[in-house]
Amino acid sequence: MTTVAPPPLRVDRPTSGGGRSGGVAWMAVPALIMFLIFGVVPLLGVLALSFAQWDGIGEIKPAGLDAWQSVLSDPGLPHALWVTFVIMALSWLFQTPLSLLIGVFLAGHERYREWLAVLYFIPLLLSSAALAITFKALLDPNFGLGSGLGVDFLNQDWLGESKLAVGVVVFVVSWQFIPFHSLIYQGGVRQIPRAMYEAAQIDGAGRMRQFFSITLPQLKYTIITSSTLMVVGSLTFFDLIFVLTAGGPGDATRVLALDMYQRGFMAGLMGPASVIAVILVLVGLGLALGLRRLGGRGDESQLEGA
Repeated sequence: MTTVAPPPLRVDRPTSGGGRSGGVAWMAVPALIMFLIFGVVPLLGVLALSFAQWDGIGEIKPAGLDAWQSVLSDPGLPHALWVTFVIMALSWLFQTPLSLLIGVFLAGHERYREWLAVLYFIPLLLSSAALAITFKALLDPNFGLGSGLGVDFLNQDWLGESKLAVGVVVFVVSWQFIPFHSLIYQGGVRQIPRAMYEAAQIDGAGRMRQFFSITLPQLKYTIITSSTLMVVGSLTFFDLIFVLTAGGPGDATRVLALDMYQRGFMAGLMGPASVIAVILVLVGLGLALGLRRLGGRGDESQLEGA
């Protein structure tokens, strides 16, 4: 196959702070102010609270490194961290290929695909707590879907066995968020220049060759963006897991966010809970920066506007 598209052109960007970018930089000020008020200030408050003792009602007392020592020496922390990474990895492995394939399929301009795109988007509009209650009822071994339909495969103790419970959490999370990531991939595919596919067709490339030689490489940064949202977002899974399994059976699905809630609002230990919150932020920042480094310099894509 001959060359599908010419190499990307490098654009020399102005080194001075003036020009059009400098003229519209003030437009970012409102967003920066909102980020400082609702992002940075609460984060600094949580960091300060991690060095204090507070039950959520009484007086806040300085406690030095006591909260950090109690959390870092707790054997439950490595377990919660491990469960968080397991659910994160399985969710990414389950969501990414399905979202990519659905997004590529929905990128077509046929009318029936547009209707399907609307239907696929519905799960994202539903509350996580409502989804958890619904799936919990459907998977009930006595009164759920398996018992009602008489299907032995479905008639299992889905939320009573550790591995099955983790699988159910991954499935429900994926069922809810695959539509969102499919929408991202759909937009990415539509940004790929049609001339690349037309040149590939002239060279005799089939659909599979076009997918692996054009679509997949051109979606590199879309995949990284989607993966970043999946990975960082999985650190905050709380409401769905709390309603669906409450961290059980045992502590099989006790992720860091749930551990933080139980320590802070159920045990009244705001200091240790703030320590876990700080750990979550650091883990999220590390993962996001690592995925960003995978993106390289950002000048290989030929997506429109990229």
